Amino acid sequence: MKKIRYIIILAMAALVIQSCKKTKETFEAPYGDGKPPLGVSLSRDALPSPSSGAVGAEITFKATGLLPYKDKLKFMFNGEEGQITEVTATGIKVKVPPFGSSGITSIAIDDQLVLGPLFKVNGLINIDPSFRATLGANNFVSQIFPLADGRNLVIGRFTNYDNKGIITPLNRIVRTSSDGEFDRTFRTGKAANGALARVMQINSKFIIAGGFSGYNQRTDNISNITSLGVDGSVDTIGIKVYRRPTQKDTSRDTTKFFPKFNGGTNEFINRVYNHQNKILATGNFRYYVHRTYQKPNHDFTKDTVIVDSTEIRQVLRFNLDGSLDKTFRFNVAANKGLPAANGPIDSYMHTDGALIEKLVVFGSFTTFDQTPAGRIVRLNANGGIDNTFKAGLGADNGISSLTYNTVTKKYLITGVFRTYNGKPVISMALLNQDGSLDESFVPKVFEGGYPAFARQLDDGLIVVSGGFKKYNKVTRNGFMVLNSKGDLAGNYNTTGPFSGGLSDIIETKSADGKRALYLIGGFDRFDNQPVNNIIRVTIE
Repeated sequence: MKKIRYIIILAMAALVIQSCKKTKETFEAPYGDGKPPLGVSLSRDALPSPSSGAVGAEITFKATGLLPYKDKLKFMFNGEEGQITEVTATGIKVKVPPFGSSGITSIAIDDQLVLGPLFKVNGLINIDPSFRATLGANNFVSQIFPLADGRNLVIGRFTNYDNKGIITPLNRIVRTSSDGEFDRTFRTGKAANGALARVMQINSKFIIAGGFSGYNQRTDNISNITSLGVDGSVDTIGIKVYRRPTQKDTSRDTTKFFPKFNGGTNEFINRVYNHQNKILATGNFRYYVHRTYQKPNHDFTKDTVIVDSTEIRQVLRFNLDGSLDKTFRFNVAANKGLPAANGPIDSYMHTDGALIEKLVVFGSFTTFDQTPAGRIVRLNANGGIDNTFKAGLGADNGISSLTYNTVTKKYLITGVFRTYNGKPVISMALLNQDGSLDESFVPKVFEGGYPAFARQLDDGLIVVSGGFKKYNKVTRNGFMVLNSKGDLAGNYNTTGPFSGGLSDIIETKSADGKRALYLIGGFDRFDNQPVNNIIRVTIE
């Protein structure tokens, strides 16, 4: 047996030796030897002349090695091809193309690319140098709320604003001047322990809402909404809590302080509105919650907080003390709210004009109150469905944003939809006041992503942000301005790469009285410049 095993081992060794003696096979490299260098240089250190220019301007760039390729050169401004007017041994002259924008320049020769210097294309939108919060916020900004005295409340998810919260965090709410300067007199303490989505003012109180359970020293007993005084402190009330049966001395009764606004929801609140001098809230919550503070625990030894809940989905109205208003969208017999939507929602409420206190609900749902609704519906002031809103089939897919302009009287929606009421649209649509499609606005094809937010300005221009890379085959890195017909607006699309997304666009004025826009949200680059979630730009 050992002899057989030995013979087998010798045979295997012989096979290995024989295979080693075979001629080694060779194969061609799968991708060749690489392409030879072109010998072309487009200087990234030497400034072009002039160093910036508007559409149509002729710009000279220092370059070498171009003459052998002069008939096949393409010169690009941030991805858009410019007209070459001259090629020499030491440079190239090019005209800024109609939709050229700030960013990297490059030369394409066949399928090889040579990168050049950054170039600023001058246009009608520019970062406002008079905005004083140059360092912005360190996280998402959800709202700028204007105050009667000209100052603003700024809220969101941030803990630092303009680098003033390094030692003591500025938790999600600050007061600023009209030019963005931090106001230290607004005393919020530790402020909110979670994200703030909206703030509103009713009578002498601020109502803040979002996803938080504590504010300053009140570290609990808040469910996503509470009221503040005008100084930024939480509005509290003293309550004499449960006294043990063995405690006879009434002088030892304990008073504890709790948030005066006694009500909330089990999930995040997206929006709050002043509605018939009450507080209307929307979000993707399912329950209203309320607390009782004067009841004992199960063995009657100390006071406890009892949380009660009532089922009411997505849209509810609070009384000013936080109690649930059961006269609005509530089935008293069943002791629960109306069904609302069968998917996620957001909302917009009209605050003036003929549509005052009507609420538009949009998102990703196909029924509302068990009635067919194509991702959009409008409610009357009493909370019932407004049948004068002619959305018809609505959108065939989710709506990510809806804004309304009180001057043009148009709604603007964005999302991943492809039709509205059965008519073709591409991720954006302009709607008339009655909800019907404005067919004069024709959106073009997006490449690389979709529009996430858009707003029509009072003059009809439309500002759009999102994850797209091109619009109608023109390079637009996530930010663009359209005219009311859906075409790129001339000289408004020269800004360079934008990175992130907007939560709102607010028309305002610069410090020197120029027309301006606040841009807020979650973004870290605008016009190829590093920024932090809030800026002001001038728009001419």
